[in-house]
Amino acid sequence: MPQGWFYFSVLVFVFALCPIVIISTLFITAPYGRHARSGWGPKIDTRWLWLIMESPAVFGFITFYFLGPRALEPMSLILLALWQSHYIHRTLIYPWRMRASQTRTPFLIAGMAILFNLCNAYVNATHISSKEAGYTLAWLYDPRFILGVALFAWGYFINRQSDEILRNLRKPGETEYKIPHGGFYKWLSCPNYFGEFMIWAGWAIATWSLAGLSFFLFTVANLLPRAISNHRWYIEKFPDYPKERKAVFPFIL
Repeated sequence: MPQGWFYFSVLVFVFALCPIVIISTLFITAPYGRHARSGWGPKIDTRWLWLIMESPAVFGFITFYFLGPRALEPMSLILLALWQSHYIHRTLIYPWRMRASQTRTPFLIAGMAILFNLCNAYVNATHISSKEAGYTLAWLYDPRFILGVALFAWGYFINRQSDEILRNLRKPGETEYKIPHGGFYKWLSCPNYFGEFMIWAGWAIATWSLAGLSFFLFTVANLLPRAISNHRWYIEKFPDYPKERKAVFPFIL
């Protein structure tokens, strides 16, 4: 782990957010998407909000990364590419493929996301390009890296496939919600979130770092309560909703 009180403080902050987020979001569902409601301040176009709030995970990450002493070493660059393979799509491509051209989301959501994404980008980017991490090309053959990348890739596939199924539920101009089918929707209400869990579990294992672990735990803390809320919403809205589906973990929850 990189040395220094500031890095350690930010890392502790990310870990400390996890119990706060999971407890609060179990009782208060974030007001966007199917859970949108008034009373949360000014709203902006959902696509632009998504771009703004995710940008630190691309541009902030690159900035922090190249401040590190080992930023140009091959293994660090491979890890950089792994991270950006997800976030370039999530930030610069995904928003413009959303069926959300007429929706608006409270800017408060973006403000909280920007703060977290800056902290998260800082601890992860700083770690993988740090002298203390010391990744060499031998790490390519380490079982932890191989397992981590395999989980990352499988989660990446599930996440993208699930998002595409959701996107294709509606034709241009349609706004009503429908029951998704296909892919991991056979078992789950929120397989896109399940894919996210796998992506960042894979990252945590592939980097074998506290920074990676903090992001995985935060991802679960943030998305698990929302998956439960989404699952409950589907059941309440659609009387014929498949009873065999779980919220986010196949056959479990």
